[in-house]
Amino acid sequence: MDKNLALDAFAALSQPTRLDVFRLLVKAGETGMTAGEISDTLEVRQNTMSANLSILSRANLIRSKREGRSIRYFADMDGMRGLLAFLMEDCCGGRPDQCQPVINEIACAC
Repeated sequence: MDKNLALDAFAALSQPTRLDVFRLLVKAGETGMTAGEISDTLEVRQNTMSANLSILSRANLIRSKREGRSIRYFADMDGMRGLLAFLMEDCCGGRPDQCQPVINEIACAC
């Protein structure tokens, strides 16, 4: 991931509703959620949610899949991995033992 893509991702996550959406979709996992379910859960109007979902999608943080008349959204784990890898690219000055606690903290225990 290059710096500009990372900046787009950070800008997308810098707004409270979009951060809540991303975290909700990470929690939903492979099941994902429809836009209506996300709106209802977070108590956000659907037109506002649509704009937020578009921004997260352009930042490669979420992906979508059409299901008939609705769209299901998922956290884009490749996008999240790319962002985390960008942040940790030169971690700890070549001392991987110092990075291990951070890696342990973000590792999925599911």
